Amino acid sequence: MAQLEGQTYLVTGASRGIGKALSLKLASEGASVVLLARQSADLEAAASEVQSLSPHSYALACDLSESASVEQAAASVCDNHEAVHGLVHNAGDIHPIKSLLAADPSQWRRSLAVNIVGVQHLTQALASVITNGHRVRITTISSGAALRPLPSWSAYCTAKAALDMWTRCMALEGAEHGISAVSVAPGIVDTGMQDAIRSASEDDFPLRNTFVGYKEDGQLTHAGDVADQLFQLVTEHTMNESGQRFDVRDL
Repeated sequence: MAQLEGQTYLVTGASRGIGKALSLKLASEGASVVLLARQSADLEAAASEVQSLSPHSYALACDLSESASVEQAAASVCDNHEAVHGLVHNAGDIHPIKSLLAADPSQWRRSLAVNIVGVQHLTQALASVITNGHRVRITTISSGAALRPLPSWSAYCTAKAALDMWTRCMALEGAEHGISAVSVAPGIVDTGMQDAIRSASEDDFPLRNTFVGYKEDGQLTHAGDVADQLFQLVTEHTMNESGQRFDVRDL
């Protein structure tokens, strides 16, 4: 019997990168996976791959910056499942890559909506399927940017720091329901976010050449390898570990 047979996991930002790789890993171990991301051909392709491993898995289009979209996706999950056993809050938005005083306020708000407000909204909207007496594990994908400021990443740094604290709050309040929550920094991974960082102008992002160097020097890790490293933490972390922050390089 597969390790996660009979369990359902929901993964945000599942159309590519870490989210897609982790969805595939969860499916390969028997989980039914609900893949959430904005509607795209990438989401459809990811769902097809995951379904080849776990036929009951499926994708839901969801824009975490839009309240109505979050409500609709959560309602669909609650209608189709009596229990969700794991949430992986992986979706993230690096934009705006602009100095704090020059950033577009609407982009700044959207970044916080995707990176932290949407996490809270989605989790709360799923309350009926995560508070009915079964064990639930929540994993948030953090970043080194949660611990130190980087020029032109003010929205992302602020949101990721907030996400770490949200995880601790969830761990505290979720314990009575059998819910644990951990955050994990995945390192520098070869994803679309890294493409966006390297595409920024040096005027907007003074450290651009550093990140270009990471790619050229082969320092980026592959999403599939990171998913393998994260798998045990995502699926087996204990109540005693709840509230902690991990780094994938220490797993």
